[in-house]
Amino acid sequence: MKKLSFYFFHFLLMLFALIMIYPLLWMFASSFKENSEIFVNAHTLIPVNWDLSNYLTGWQGFGGVTFGTFFKNSFIIVTITTIGAVFFSSLIAYAFARIPFKGKSFWFVCMMMTMMLPYEVLMVPQYIMFNWFGWINSFKPLILPTFFGFPFFIFLMIQFIRTIPYELDEAAKIDGCNRYSIFFRIILPLIKPALVTAAIFSFYWRWDDFIGPLLYLNRPDLYPVSLALKLYSDPDAITNWGAMFAMSALSLIPVFLMFLFFQKYIVEGISTSGLKS
Repeated sequence: MKKLSFYFFHFLLMLFALIMIYPLLWMFASSFKENSEIFVNAHTLIPVNWDLSNYLTGWQGFGGVTFGTFFKNSFIIVTITTIGAVFFSSLIAYAFARIPFKGKSFWFVCMMMTMMLPYEVLMVPQYIMFNWFGWINSFKPLILPTFFGFPFFIFLMIQFIRTIPYELDEAAKIDGCNRYSIFFRIILPLIKPALVTAAIFSFYWRWDDFIGPLLYLNRPDLYPVSLALKLYSDPDAITNWGAMFAMSALSLIPVFLMFLFFQKYIVEGISTSGLKS
């Protein structure tokens, strides 16, 4: 009976996993189908005629801008924003977790309240402000705000830092370390799982970001992958679904590799951040 329940449980897991992953499998299979076949044979994953031209056509891009440029733009935005968001969030988290200052509780509550604000509330005032700065049609509106920290990452790292014994800070002070030395030599190495977790989430969110580039970028040579994929959908002409699915499949490779190599830090970073010393 116990063995039967074991097999039944794993059968249900595989069934639900298949249901969750089926849309990705369908998209990947459709990237090898001819454009006319994609929705005619939508019920099957195996193409009647394997067509690799979708990848070649899709990579050519639009108006002389190849998808290599779109990938480059995405990596520039994602890399800089991830480094900025993770590093400066860790600095702010260290201040909240270890440094006493006036109004600390008030500013912590203000920081937490910003997590409750939907992006739609901030969209218009931010656009007006960045337009006044002259930052439209540049990566600045997408990159520079992350250098002021990200509330979710700050909260995650605060909880992680609180698991580190305060005696380590005291011992470092006795050895002559100041607050900066304590942060870089003790705190940062010990919160590595939280840093990697924040970096993974930042990578995912920025790689998939569509609204931000749509608001601030008007030149195709500045488009990231998330925005460039929309160019394949033309309501006034025939949409090249095969090329769109082909480039969508390629766009998933960096996300998949990030998860594949750093998945253990996601579980470790989130589970440990819920503990207190």
